[in-house]
Amino acid sequence: MISSRPHLAPPGNGSEVEGQDFARVDWWGAELEGVTFTRCRFDDAGLEELVTRRCVFDHCVLTGVRMGGARHLGTAFLSCRFDRAKLFDAVWEGCKLTGSHFPGAQLRPMTSTGCDWSYTSLRAADLSGLDLSGQRFREADFTDADLRECDLTGADLDRARLQGTKLRGADLRGASMDGVNWRAFEVTGVRLDLVQTVQLARAHGALVAD
Repeated sequence: MISSRPHLAPPGNGSEVEGQDFARVDWWGAELEGVTFTRCRFDDAGLEELVTRRCVFDHCVLTGVRMGGARHLGTAFLSCRFDRAKLFDAVWEGCKLTGSHFPGAQLRPMTSTGCDWSYTSLRAADLSGLDLSGQRFREADFTDADLRECDLTGADLDRARLQGTKLRGADLRGASMDGVNWRAFEVTGVRLDLVQTVQLARAHGALVAD
């Protein structure tokens, strides 16, 4: 059972915390290192300018969290909920966000490098203009998301869901796109490489000679 202790101070480095309620805590500018949170809640928490290093948030709920300007270094957010979270100006460096959901979250501007966003739900998210090159988005859900002018060069988009995704001006060159439904989104103004052009043509019934 989750206990309600909204005024707790940040746990010490290396701590393991399970089932705690950190709703509405104010940890502005706090630094966490090696802390593991399992099935904890951070509803409407103030985590602006938070710095995490090699922390783990496992099946945590961060509904309405304010995390503007936070820096996450090698931290994992596994199957977390970021409903209506304010994540602008956040830095994600070498992070793992697999299986997390971001409905209504404010995600831009942000800096993301070397991260794994596989299996995330980014439905209707505004990611326009971001540099997401070389990162993993395997089986991510971008349905109705805005990826216009995004740099996705070299990204792993295998089996990503792109139904209704806005991609005009995006650069997909070198991105792996196996299992993507090319008929589900508009490619006008999208930069593609030769391999992707062949995949697109075949998806639309063209007979492409080897």
